[in-house]
Amino acid sequence: MDKQKGILLLMATAIVLLLVFGKNEKRGGDENPTAVAGPEWNGVISAVSDEALQAEPEPTQDPEKGVYSFLQGPKSWKEGREWSGKWGKEYYDGGSFGAFGCGFCCMANMYSTLTEYKCTPIHMYEWTKKNTSYGGGGAVAWPFMRKIMSDSGFTVKLGEKPPTYKEFQAEIEQAESMLVLISSYNDDSYWQDTPGHYVTLFLYNRETEKAFLTDSGDPEHNRSWISLKLIYKALKTSSDFQYLSVLSYEVDKDTWKHKSSKGTWIKPQALD
Repeated sequence: MDKQKGILLLMATAIVLLLVFGKNEKRGGDENPTAVAGPEWNGVISAVSDEALQAEPEPTQDPEKGVYSFLQGPKSWKEGREWSGKWGKEYYDGGSFGAFGCGFCCMANMYSTLTEYKCTPIHMYEWTKKNTSYGGGGAVAWPFMRKIMSDSGFTVKLGEKPPTYKEFQAEIEQAESMLVLISSYNDDSYWQDTPGHYVTLFLYNRETEKAFLTDSGDPEHNRSWISLKLIYKALKTSSDFQYLSVLSYEVDKDTWKHKSSKGTWIKPQALD
């Protein structure tokens, strides 16, 4: 009898052990999220990290594309060149725009490039006539350009040719853009037969010592990179001033806020 009790006790103990072991196995396989999800979750993190590392960077926009570079003359308009306009063949207040319009092209380039607003050279011509004593039909002088650019929200500085190239380099490094007056009488290595002409400089690069040139009078020069030393040598010293620097722009000081460059001109596809 005692032997039977011992056998029954052993059997009961074995059944209890089997039940406990089976329950633990079930919990370990189905209820422990770390045991199953841990390696899979780590794999997801690794996959995302690898994908992020392998993703191609977004392309950087070419800064040249945002620079306006209007052309002024009748030849460019006749040839159907981008940036040319009907204004090139027309007369304003008795003068041919193709002959005197370089200053207005420069200011329109600056305004349309450096602000959220837009205009054409003719808009700038009309704005200058309205807000200064400029009489129209001829080249625009430095005082008129300084006033009209200031009225358009820019902080500007008129300057004379510095004694050294390094000083001129320091001036353009402080500027967002620079309108300069050049003359082949001072240096004809780049411009020939050009007694006086306004051009604009953007995107100066100190490493290459070059600036992005907008030249309304010469389509072959327009939108090209030029050595700053060439500009320095060609500055027209017979003028009261040789350059106008744009140092900053404040929209609250812009009394014009001209929103459109609509008109009859050939707009580059890059602006669309």
